[in-house]
Amino acid sequence: CKLFSNIFPIEYLQIIYIAFISTVSLFYLYLMSRYYEGWTNLPEWKTPLNHQFQTKTSIIIPVRNEEKYIVNCIQSITRQDFPKNLYEIIIVNDFSTDKTVELIENLNDKNVKLLHLADFINPDEEQSFKKKGIEAAIKQATGTLILTTDGDCEVGEKWLQLMVSYYEVKHPKFIAAPVNFHKEKSNFECFQSLDFIGMIVLTGAGIHRKLMHMCNGANLAYEKSTFFEVGGFNGVDEMASGDDMMILQKIVAKYPNDIGFLKNIKATNFTEAKPDFKSFYQQRLRWATKSKTYKEFKMIFYLGMVWLFCVTIPLTIFSALFFGKMMLWLAFLQFLLKAIVDFFYLRMSSRYFNRGDLMNSFLYSSVAHLIYIILVGALGNLVKTYEWKGRKVS
Repeated sequence: CKLFSNIFPIEYLQIIYIAFISTVSLFYLYLMSRYYEGWTNLPEWKTPLNHQFQTKTSIIIPVRNEEKYIVNCIQSITRQDFPKNLYEIIIVNDFSTDKTVELIENLNDKNVKLLHLADFINPDEEQSFKKKGIEAAIKQATGTLILTTDGDCEVGEKWLQLMVSYYEVKHPKFIAAPVNFHKEKSNFECFQSLDFIGMIVLTGAGIHRKLMHMCNGANLAYEKSTFFEVGGFNGVDEMASGDDMMILQKIVAKYPNDIGFLKNIKATNFTEAKPDFKSFYQQRLRWATKSKTYKEFKMIFYLGMVWLFCVTIPLTIFSALFFGKMMLWLAFLQFLLKAIVDFFYLRMSSRYFNRGDLMNSFLYSSVAHLIYIILVGALGNLVKTYEWKGRKVS
């Protein structure tokens, strides 16, 4: 220890560390300002006046034990102001054990086709159930354009119009669109909603400015032909999750300039936040495990830098044991910087989606977000087993 301190005096180490945390802090400020600017300048999409829809569209919904939501999900689609002859709904039952199938069949809707995953796979030899379900549905689909959402979602009031018109006018190979939480019952759920709105804005800004490419499987679209052109889920089907990000990454690799984000509040699909920490942890852990398969260097770098910035805040507090009480002030300034940057970013984001009320939970969310980013970012790369829809996945 004495030899080490002679080679690297404590004063030098302190200077190096302060330079390091200053760098990651300023990078966080820079990156969030890019997202703020990107979203602000991302044009809002509106269906052209008197637009004549022509594209046959297949809406794919993988479901497992969604009896609480599935009827509302289907009805939110069938009541859309969109030609009935131009869309079909393909629901893939992923071995549901509740009344999901019965409720779907009781609707007796001609636009709804029900598939059973049991007809396509052996459950004892499979892990990526959702990917196999989507793949089976795409093979059965008659549409040119594939839209996906989840069985616990309600789609936006103009969802079909906006998604299909965006495709017909701009001809992208992949479309990402907004997903929000709603019907919050606690501060914990409000935190999730505010955090998720921030993620959606980050997604839109990232795609618009080509900073990174992200999406959510509860609201996206791509061409059926493009899915097969990039090999579908081949090569990424070893993981249970990632049906959205993995197919996006494959399409980005082939068509980097043909990815779009549809910005319009009426194209937003809604689901509910997790009611307790356990279910929230399992959900976010499932999302985090996908990061191991990301191929886009910029995205890995940016996400890594955000995680590193958050980690340095408690690390700076700990460093006060070696460098003195001044480090506590630096940690406070770091947290204050994050809070101020996040406040303006989230205020802009929540106001766009008419959810300014969520800012009432900002102080609580600031602390929760810091802890969440640090823990899930680390555990997502360390923990290999999680639970989803009653299954243990590894």
